[in-house]
Amino acid sequence: MKIIHTGDWHIGKIVNEFSMIDDQEFILSKLIKIIEEEKPDALIIAGDLYDRSIPPVEAVQLLDNVFTKILLDLKTPILAIGGNHDSGERLSFGSNILIKNGLYIAGMFNKKIKKVTLHDEFGVVNFYLVPYADPREVRSIFKDDEIITHDKAMKKIIQEIKEHTKENEKNIMIAHGYVTFMKDKNLEKIEEENIRAGLKISDSERPLSIGGTDLISGEYFSLFNYTALGHLHGAQKVGSDKIRYSGSLLKYSFSETNHKKGVTIVNINEAGEVSVELKELVPKRDMRIIKGPLNELINPKVYGEENVEDYIYAILTDEGELVDPISKLRAVYPNIMGLNREIIEKTSESKTAASLGYENKSKLQLFEEFYAAISDKKLTEEKIDIVKDVIEEVEREVK
Repeated sequence: MKIIHTGDWHIGKIVNEFSMIDDQEFILSKLIKIIEEEKPDALIIAGDLYDRSIPPVEAVQLLDNVFTKILLDLKTPILAIGGNHDSGERLSFGSNILIKNGLYIAGMFNKKIKKVTLHDEFGVVNFYLVPYADPREVRSIFKDDEIITHDKAMKKIIQEIKEHTKENEKNIMIAHGYVTFMKDKNLEKIEEENIRAGLKISDSERPLSIGGTDLISGEYFSLFNYTALGHLHGAQKVGSDKIRYSGSLLKYSFSETNHKKGVTIVNINEAGEVSVELKELVPKRDMRIIKGPLNELINPKVYGEENVEDYIYAILTDEGELVDPISKLRAVYPNIMGLNREIIEKTSESKTAASLGYENKSKLQLFEEFYAAISDKKLTEEKIDIVKDVIEEVEREVK
């Protein structure tokens, strides 16, 4: 069986006040061409179809047009789940009506885990669609007070799935979250820039919780021939090619400038063994960081063959006074999203405790340092739990 694995479309996303809808329409047309060429047995979307729970009208129209082309014209089934950005209720609405056209969506989590069975020349292939859910939802649905983390929630879900699997059938999981084989290491730390518990992360991914409670053990997924994951925007494997993140179709932050965006083409043979091919997608506009003196950056001899329509973040190295540099840059790079002065960064470093590696500290760590500095006391465990709850509630409400 051949599957195209995608995720994190984030249709309707706005980056630094720039709507990405035009770029998304372009890249989705490229995806449709890949489907035409590859003729897969199914397309997977592993969550975050939309960027927010109430998407703009143009986002809904774009998704409708893309689904119509894939389902009705190309006759390719779509298997999709809700992510942490999606509204499960909205994604689930009318999904039963659309099954006859090959659209299978699990927007909201419920105890009866959605199972879709397709067939290839070797037999049955079962897809288990597990949308993103807060551990509290899973705890309530299963009436299990032990479920307090994403890890325990997923462990329970997979236990439920395991009771209904058969040895001679192939099984594929579709899920959304942080899955790692380094769950118990460096929960709060980022040992390298944009690395967490062995996973490549980026600034455009919304945290699911704090304190490591969102990390899920990769050990649980041995049941499946392939696990198609969403949430992380960088394409990557987790342990082996049997567990993969497809990554987002576009770059959504400047921490992703070195990412190669595309889709994951998965082939599963008669024995259930997996082989993977990554097919790159070239966007209409790239996202780039440029650095140098202002006059050089706006000199045609310097930017030469580069696409000046790209989304740009400029780091200026000038030491003298600059007059309205953003206007001068925008005259050359109309889609510039921001700029900074390197000289300012070097001379105006804060001497507070929070400034020492603040980029790699969690909100909880920063608040603990602030509290200690103001009150000369450490937070009690009870107060830490309260602060965690407040931070998680704010993160869920931020759109």
